Amino acid sequence: MAYAATAGEMNAAVRAAPGVLVVQRALVWLVGASGAIVFIEPSPYEIVTLLATVTFFATGLRLKLALMPLVLLLTLLNVGYTISAIPLFGQSEVASWIATSWYMAVTVVFFAMVTSEDTAARLDMLRRGLVVGAMVASLSAIAGYFNLVPGGHDLLTLYERARGTFKDPNVLGAFLVLPALFSLQSVVSDHLAKAFRNVIAFGMMSLAILLAFSRAAWGGLVLTSAFMLALMVLTSRSNAQRSRIIIMAVVAAVLGLALIAILLSFDSVAEMFKQRASFDQSYDEGRFGRFGRHILGAEMALDLPFGIGPLQFHRYFPEDTHNSYLNAFMSGGWLSGVCYPALVFTTVVIGFRHIFVRVPWQRAYLAIFSAFVGIVGESFVIDTDHWRHFWMMLGAMWGMIAAAQAYKIRADAEVSAS
Repeated sequence: MAYAATAGEMNAAVRAAPGVLVVQRALVWLVGASGAIVFIEPSPYEIVTLLATVTFFATGLRLKLALMPLVLLLTLLNVGYTISAIPLFGQSEVASWIATSWYMAVTVVFFAMVTSEDTAARLDMLRRGLVVGAMVASLSAIAGYFNLVPGGHDLLTLYERARGTFKDPNVLGAFLVLPALFSLQSVVSDHLAKAFRNVIAFGMMSLAILLAFSRAAWGGLVLTSAFMLALMVLTSRSNAQRSRIIIMAVVAAVLGLALIAILLSFDSVAEMFKQRASFDQSYDEGRFGRFGRHILGAEMALDLPFGIGPLQFHRYFPEDTHNSYLNAFMSGGWLSGVCYPALVFTTVVIGFRHIFVRVPWQRAYLAIFSAFVGIVGESFVIDTDHWRHFWMMLGAMWGMIAAAQAYKIRADAEVSAS
């Protein structure tokens, strides 16, 4: 708690009492930690986020002008979903889907507002909470997969794939990527004791991702790690920092390959790995396979201005869209179909422009931006529409960008004054 009251550099706009700051930052930590437990509904994440929202609004939270495009796009996106769902409101699952989409939009704005002030401290608390939650999810997944907990195998695995505290192994793997990036940052840049602790944390998260047997999560961890490390090298302030990042990254890669080699010595792991690593899965191939559905669905979307409504795609095809951009067109018509990619790719473009902005939270920014870009790519092959951590990252991105703009203006003003 003492750390929570003093951590990071506060934005000039923050004038809250120290006790209020303690509560606010503690709630940010709790939101991050609770995001790892979502196998029940309403999940702890929903309850904690609602509590945090009420508390922040009661103790001071501002909507900055820079966030208005975000609010507009989120509103139009969900208006499209709602209009397309009107003929389907008799179906309880459709009404629930619409309510969830609006709720996710509210959480995006909440995270944007929260991270736009007291940015460094709140991001650090969010990072700490996410890492703690990720360790709980990872240890649960590993324990369930290897039958280390009596009766835990059925609860913590699905189809012989680790799922831990999540309903779906794919979502477990995707969630763990950002906390793993945070730990990797510490491994390559912090002092020895802290780096060693994070070696263990990164190893546990990587193992859980491997045992989730999610191809998207495997690729996401590898590609986002490489992308983030490259950004860290490019933004490092000294050659010594760059050299350490490169050396530690090589060491981490070697240890990772050694871990995979050890795990593949177990027949059950090797068999599942071989099966999941294959690119000729039956549900991916053919006219109505994953990629065939993308083409057919896109052709349908061109003729349906109001789409077909949420959760209706499987009535026309054997499975769901497994493509969030296509799903936006099918679930919300042209309005949602245009607003969803506009929202996502606008964030990516603006995000790239802020990579080299020197702010106190630059390190956290690089990790969140890398993980966000990873999910943006993953959204082409899987439905990420209601992934809580995706919307959390989207909101954090806008909050950090708004804070960076304000920080730069203040810095320029101080230089001019001097």
